[in-house]
Amino acid sequence: MVRSKSPFSQPTCPWRRSCQHGGFGVVELLITISIIGILTAISIPNILGQLPKYRLNGAARQVMGELMAARMKAVSQNRNIKVFFVNSHEYKVCDDANNDGTVDNCEGQARMQDVRADYPDVSLVSNNSPIFFPEGMASNLATITLTNTTGSKSITISPTGRVSIN
Repeated sequence: MVRSKSPFSQPTCPWRRSCQHGGFGVVELLITISIIGILTAISIPNILGQLPKYRLNGAARQVMGELMAARMKAVSQNRNIKVFFVNSHEYKVCDDANNDGTVDNCEGQARMQDVRADYPDVSLVSNNSPIFFPEGMASNLATITLTNTTGSKSITISPTGRVSIN
């Protein structure tokens, strides 16, 4: 006895004539690749235009981190630590081992920090070379200004030793 199909039964693949699973067609893939290419072409100039701003922010964070590390070194080692700004892109952290006011170690262990090694279009200018004391205080108010094509950022060292980006 042969059973007939009920008119109310659901086919297993209602959206296709056959139940074979297929992939994307060539036309669908070409349309998808074209859309991705158009979106990429639109977004790349915007991203490249933002890179100088990101480099300036990164350089400011790097210099601020080094200044905060110099302050922590002064407190932890109970020494005066002086930061020298050598030129428009290099600075050096030196210590005064016997706290007599003169820098004792600036050539041997102190290394030159170069902002342009990681951020080639950034330059910096400082109004003075701050000294961090063992109490965590700084010698005087210091301002370091970092600039590039997108603008400038200022790092301020207050006499209390607080380092901040403005």
